[in-house]
Amino acid sequence: MANVSAEQLGTESISSLLIKQALPASIGILVMSLNVLVDSIFVGNWIGSIAIAAINVVLPISFFIGALGMAIGIGGASIISRALGADNKEKALRTFGNQISFTILITVIMVAVGLTFVDTLIPAFGGKGSIFELAKIYYVIVLYGVPFLALNMMGNTVIRAEGKPKFAMIAMIIPSIGNLVLDYLFINVLDYGMEGAAWATTISYFLCFSYILYFFLSKNSELKLNAQYFSIDFSILKEISSLGVVTLSRQAVVSIIYLLMNNILFDLGGEAMVAVYAIIGRMLMFALFPVFGVTQGFLPIAGFNYGAGKYERVKESIYTAIKFAAILATVVFTGLMIFPADIAGLFLSDKPNMSSLELTTNAFVMENTPSAMRWVFAATPIIALQLIGAAYFQAIGKAVPALLLTLCRQGFFFIPLILILPNYLGELGVWISFPIADVLATIVTGYYLRKEINKNLV
Repeated sequence: MANVSAEQLGTESISSLLIKQALPASIGILVMSLNVLVDSIFVGNWIGSIAIAAINVVLPISFFIGALGMAIGIGGASIISRALGADNKEKALRTFGNQISFTILITVIMVAVGLTFVDTLIPAFGGKGSIFELAKIYYVIVLYGVPFLALNMMGNTVIRAEGKPKFAMIAMIIPSIGNLVLDYLFINVLDYGMEGAAWATTISYFLCFSYILYFFLSKNSELKLNAQYFSIDFSILKEISSLGVVTLSRQAVVSIIYLLMNNILFDLGGEAMVAVYAIIGRMLMFALFPVFGVTQGFLPIAGFNYGAGKYERVKESIYTAIKFAAILATVVFTGLMIFPADIAGLFLSDKPNMSSLELTTNAFVMENTPSAMRWVFAATPIIALQLIGAAYFQAIGKAVPALLLTLCRQGFFFIPLILILPNYLGELGVWISFPIADVLATIVTGYYLRKEINKNLV
């Protein structure tokens, strides 16, 4: 799990590099995902199932703003990886400085807009009925910390682009542990309820930011903070944006999906159905952490070697990453098919003096979550090709195919399916839309990836 220098990305064996890059990325994503998972378990057990639904309403809004930082980070990281591969450190430094300035500017503006339209956004994303008040409490507090979240997401991808996955892993672990400790303190000990959950999240973002700032001020980073590179360079900004729009578009589509899903499911089954989706949504974040880790580890390897003109190594990195990710996805699939009821039970408990609405909601969630979870994850073993294929085009700086393949599953297939199938199949139509979209997107991605390999990596 040692860090590697930028030069080693072009010389070490691909399998060894992928393990070194993917393992800390996977651990970091695991801890971050466990944070979201355990946070939801704490909220569900200590506040209630409707509180889980409330957080599910807020997440797509706050994460979209935070994802602006990730988009800027990944777009810039692709440039940095290729610049370091081509021994152009000046461009890497200018890119890094522009990433910081752009992230601060755009996220502060978005937070201001988000706070101004709070009473419109929450109902639009499914925060209706008894969900609204809890969602509003959580939303307002968390939004104050979102600029730090954006800077964290941006900085983490740059750390990984430098070949320092261990530091990137630590940056992901710090807010996760901090959030869980603060959750216990604020919710269970001090009984602050939803406000406690929100402050725990916001403070954890700041803790992560503090560590990332330390990294770039220390001798561990090749990219130093330098004010001369903070002034906007529009040529760099254009390149960052053209690549970052892939990540931003993906998160925008995710936010739209949450909006549609929360509203469709609320109409089909009220607060309880939204709570079912909230639990499944947490598992979508958590269960696939090893696959996402391999994808994150693959990006700097492919980007560096493509920038260095080592196309055989690029090709090898694609095949190796798909193989590793497919094996891990199959293991995840097996566990989810066997234990869905046990997983659902972790999120809920019957507390003394629960309202009749909470008791009814809990019973409904326990009854409906297992079958829904099996449908949602039915095509998990094949998603490796889809994720690695889209990531490859992003790693090498081909923004248009990366964008189209990234949007393929959720935008081109999944959204039309959930708008059509529930009209005929009810809630089943919602759940089976997941595997159908996965299969269709994997077929399309496989076709274009094979075409690219045969044409440009020979």
